[in-house]
Amino acid sequence: MAFLEEKDMGTTIYEYQIEQIADGNDEAMPDAISAAIEEARSYLTQNDRKEYSDGRPHYDVQKIFAKTGIFRNPVLLQKTKTIAKFHFIDLCNADIMYERAQKNYDRAVAYLKDLAKGVITLSDLELVIEDTTTTTDEPLPYRSGSRTKFNHE
Repeated sequence: MAFLEEKDMGTTIYEYQIEQIADGNDEAMPDAISAAIEEARSYLTQNDRKEYSDGRPHYDVQKIFAKTGIFRNPVLLQKTKTIAKFHFIDLCNADIMYERAQKNYDRAVAYLKDLAKGVITLSDLELVIEDTTTTTDEPLPYRSGSRTKFNHE
């Protein structure tokens, strides 16, 4: 069982539309779902750039996308469904308002980008717990404050 499955798509796209667009291709929807999950994961995955040490949340993407059923975050699930629908309808424009789907897709992507930046937070998404016991001599990418007072003693 995966984070998002074809049976979950019923709240985003009608079954007859899926059949019409897929046109007998049983791999079309699973491929769109896989692409959507990977795209959503990519927005929440921290890379190795130093600027990501600036206080942005670091999500435990493995745990978040391993959840199934009622344990999934409903907002993240809906955004992932919207992305999957957009990837799927890219095959065809049969009885679907493409512009509306494009706007929904753009909003979902913007939401995920804000979530990754920490502008938006979801209460039940796991964060990576960083080990702060080790110290390195490497400076942080951004620092503010003043120096310690110098005394001639």
